[in-house]
Amino acid sequence: MLQEERHQIIIHQINLHQKVTTAGLCKTLRVSLDTVRRDLNELEAGGKIVKVHGGAISRSFHIPFQQPEVYAREEKKEIAGKAVQLIKDGMVILSAGGTIMLELARMIPKNLKGIFFTVSPLVALEIAQQSTVQVILLGGPVSHDSYICVGAPVASQLAEIKADLCFIGANGFSVKEGLTDQDWEVVQIKKAIVKSSLKTAVLSIEEKLETAQKLQVCPLQSVDYLISSLKPGDKKLARYSRYARIL
Repeated sequence: MLQEERHQIIIHQINLHQKVTTAGLCKTLRVSLDTVRRDLNELEAGGKIVKVHGGAISRSFHIPFQQPEVYAREEKKEIAGKAVQLIKDGMVILSAGGTIMLELARMIPKNLKGIFFTVSPLVALEIAQQSTVQVILLGGPVSHDSYICVGAPVASQLAEIKADLCFIGANGFSVKEGLTDQDWEVVQIKKAIVKSSLKTAVLSIEEKLETAQKLQVCPLQSVDYLISSLKPGDKKLARYSRYARIL
């Protein structure tokens, strides 16, 4: 495989999942660790990615307020527009983090009544600027890769909440594996968010459907809404509709 082809694959995987690991890239590209490291060094030097310990992340996560490039941004806006229709006055809402959640935060109604809990400082700030709804940030150590609060303090706070609805972005989502992710700490927080909510809405771009990461957040049976840019009657969503309401 040519270097240019490897670079395209690496950038695509980072855009899709926000983060890649060197070990995972070695397996995907079928090259040595040294080759992957050289590729990552060159891509970072070109300003296309940001290297972190054990891999690399998307620049849109590294410089979230400047938003240099957000992968599939128009698709994420469309999904967020569908998701915001589920929010009603008086609800207690929980949200995870990610670029799709930032798009949702920007659409929160200005005079919404209720409580919006989130583990994402970025989402909390966006909503606080956008709406008069009560915003509560669940605090703890901040993940350097995902920019959400993680750890025991956050899990403890989540255990005390009974939310009407939670919103979670998908790193991987499939009929067989359900909602999945690759970061252990993030998975624990997402599990706690689902457990603390009466209903769960998963927001996913089309490209992440029928993909899976190594760690399961919850099975498909635990998801109440699947929100994508596809039309509800699309054949790609037929198997999901047996378990979740498609929006």
